[in-house]
Amino acid sequence: MPTLNRQPIPILVYHQIAEAPPKGSSPFRGLYVAPAAFARQMAWLKRLGYTGLSMGGLMPYLRGERNGKVVGITFDDGYRNNLTHALPVLVKHGFSSTCYAVGGLLGKTNIWDEHIGIPQTPLMDEGEIRQWVAGGQEIGSHTHSHANLLETDEAGCVEEMVLGKSGLEAVTGSPVAHFCYPFGHFNAGHVEMARTLGFASATTTQRSRCHEGMDLLQLPRVPVLRSTTLPVFWLKVATAYEDRRKK
Repeated sequence: MPTLNRQPIPILVYHQIAEAPPKGSSPFRGLYVAPAAFARQMAWLKRLGYTGLSMGGLMPYLRGERNGKVVGITFDDGYRNNLTHALPVLVKHGFSSTCYAVGGLLGKTNIWDEHIGIPQTPLMDEGEIRQWVAGGQEIGSHTHSHANLLETDEAGCVEEMVLGKSGLEAVTGSPVAHFCYPFGHFNAGHVEMARTLGFASATTTQRSRCHEGMDLLQLPRVPVLRSTTLPVFWLKVATAYEDRRKK
């Protein structure tokens, strides 16, 4: 189903809300956003009249059923530091968000990153996932093991997507309706799998705000990085800055 929103809607993507490791000690330091920076960004959104929404909360806007000054907020992987550092800020401003958790790795670490030297960081366990939901936030699926779907056979992809969804539903006691492709790697077959499994939306790593006519199962997002200053954050949210970086 295509999106029907008349105004562009940015869906922000974060990973870790924590201080970055020392320079030279880890690749992908850009994926860390300091807690103070995150707090400033959320306060800026609130001050300018934006409402931060989970993917579930965003759906009426993406379907064209509602209009308003809204921003989607998503977190990939399910790090515990999202709970400790992001949740209080989100609650303070009355915002909701979606955290895409890896269903088979709850309470463990980001082992999919270990081979490239990224420090191992705790992921939320089952109790913390429930705390996240109790705080007004949403859980989406990021597969069962953070699998690269392009390197997994068809049966394995189905298993990853089914187990990721059902495992999280067992933890939260609620339907898991939103999906995120690990590493941003997917093809048309994976989109159809998501559709068959009944996901209402699926997000990618393609850079852009969401415009009318986009596939709800191939939604682009706006990355927020360690280097994202507040003026650049404004450009990403309120202008075509990210739309021009679509790739």
